[in-house]
Amino acid sequence: MGTVQNPRRVALKAAVVASLLTILVTQMALAIRQESLTWDEDDHIFAGYMSWKTGDFGLNPEHPPLVKLLATIPILNMPLHVPALQGRDFKIEAFLDGKDFLSKNDGNTMLFRVRMAAAVLTVLTALLVFFAANEMFGGLAGYIALALFAFDPNLLAHGAFVTTDMGLSCFLFASVYLFYRYVKAPSRWRLVIAGLAAGCALASKHTGILVLPMLFVLALCEVLRKRERKQIVQLALALLVIVAIAISVLWAFYGFRYSARSAALAMNPPFSQFSRGLRPLDTLFVTTCARRHLLPESYLYGLIDVRKMVDWYPSYIFGKVYPHGVWFYFPSAFAIKSTLAFLALLVLAIVAIATRKLTAWREVLFLTLPAAIHFAVATFSTINIGLRHILPVYVFLIPLVAGAAWILILGDLRWAWVIGLLLVAQGVTSLRTFPAYIAYSNELWGGPANTYKYLSDSNADWGQQLKATKKYLDGRGVTNCWFAYFAEGVVDTDYYGIPCKPLITADTLWVNKQVDIPPVIDGPVLISVGTLSGFEFGSDALNPYRQFNHVQPTALIQDGVLVFDGRFRVARASALSFAQKSWNQMAAGNFDQALAEATSAVAADPGCIDAQEAMGDALAALLRNGDARVSWQAALALAEKLEPGVRESRIARIERKLASLR
Repeated sequence: MGTVQNPRRVALKAAVVASLLTILVTQMALAIRQESLTWDEDDHIFAGYMSWKTGDFGLNPEHPPLVKLLATIPILNMPLHVPALQGRDFKIEAFLDGKDFLSKNDGNTMLFRVRMAAAVLTVLTALLVFFAANEMFGGLAGYIALALFAFDPNLLAHGAFVTTDMGLSCFLFASVYLFYRYVKAPSRWRLVIAGLAAGCALASKHTGILVLPMLFVLALCEVLRKRERKQIVQLALALLVIVAIAISVLWAFYGFRYSARSAALAMNPPFSQFSRGLRPLDTLFVTTCARRHLLPESYLYGLIDVRKMVDWYPSYIFGKVYPHGVWFYFPSAFAIKSTLAFLALLVLAIVAIATRKLTAWREVLFLTLPAAIHFAVATFSTINIGLRHILPVYVFLIPLVAGAAWILILGDLRWAWVIGLLLVAQGVTSLRTFPAYIAYSNELWGGPANTYKYLSDSNADWGQQLKATKKYLDGRGVTNCWFAYFAEGVVDTDYYGIPCKPLITADTLWVNKQVDIPPVIDGPVLISVGTLSGFEFGSDALNPYRQFNHVQPTALIQDGVLVFDGRFRVARASALSFAQKSWNQMAAGNFDQALAEATSAVAADPGCIDAQEAMGDALAALLRNGDARVSWQAALALAEKLEPGVRESRIARIERKLASLR
């Protein structure tokens, strides 16, 4: 017979768990009320809503639908204005319609509802971490793990956003934990649940596919440990069943339909066009899957998108822009953004394993190998845009460090003081960081106010500071200002009452939002730290705001928006705005006006590659080939001075234009 537990003790344990979960939810709820829409959320929200209402999976196909569908349940019964689809490129369509969807409705209410719905996955993850640590190591390990989780700034930062990172973390961990339970005591029910969790991992994010090699490696470890033929057959069959269930679950989230959209709507660009430019093996895989309908079309679009981003996405680390990812990005980000308490506990866990104080080898392997696989894949990928991409690593390591901490306490009660102090430090860190969890970095790197000096994008600035910016501007009585906002073009600053005129960014160029910028502007000038890093331009030399790195700011708003007072020359930004106007006039067939705008661009900044290139384009359109050659050669000379990695693509484009004149 099983051990009968004291009802009072059970009630006390439940109260502790409930209290920690309440603290977790409260921190997230209070933080998101002070944060505006982030870069990707309107895209996800609109796509999720449209998937429910019209069965359209062609919006935002770069991410599977699970998190989007879950998050948008609370707004399905709201009377909402839905923007009309315009048949644009699928990314532009979802982002711009998503912006209108939030700003032309009660966006604040909608955002709070969908974020709290997404936070359900974070609460589920916390519970899984508690149960796993408790089952694997016993004693107080579960409570230590839950406390670490509930006060981790990085998990709190993304725990209530309508993005895919916590959903992936939840279901990767669930899959491995449930497979662990199956391996310990095999049963059909446990096998089915593990397969369902793996399917949810696939349906959360494309990197959820890592669940399959993770489970394979863990099964291999079990086989090597026992070397029993019966077990080999059993685990092989179990993996096949999990894969079959997982793929079925993935199809279920797409309504068991191959086509991304209904017959009345076409994907833009078409699949054949979008899949061009992939590496041969990638092309063979996606085209075979498409031809045989092995995976949903929308899911395949996402795989293609991921592969394309891997090949070109720039990064920013330690104040330097790289035109591609670098291997030391995630190890560095982990060291910068992990709390000192967590890092100390991780060191203790490594020591406990090395000294064989922690000898639960199956449990250690089930927690370390998936974390190592995920970390290794992220490290050697070339998408370096945020620690959020390795959040699953934290979720796997937290039960491990909690188990090691409990083993140390059992060996010597004096460790209880050390572990207790580290848990207190974790809690203090969380409270001190509130509500600006996104920009968290530990004290060795100067804390959240200095994160932007080392890292960019969702590590420091995801465009979430508009409410705090509005409060700052109102406090100063500012009604006339300029703002280079990181999410300009995809988030509506007018909805939040920001009175500033927009400055050009890489993303206003991407969505073709026209801005008018004179060569000299008067402050206050606000610049998001993500924009100031210049990483989206792929080169510091192309950053139109790099001179502000040498200007002392007046203020830093919510650790993500810098304020500069005074008069500033912004020739490069002005030149880019004129070049954009020139290209738009070219597209409209107004070649004389295009030349006038390009002339203004060159006058503002002769050293701007885009200005010289726009001038050449306009002159060539007017059949002034000799003058066009001079402008394009000037652009080519400027491009040759860029860093390797950026230089080649710019040079190739200009050389193709020069060749067309021959």
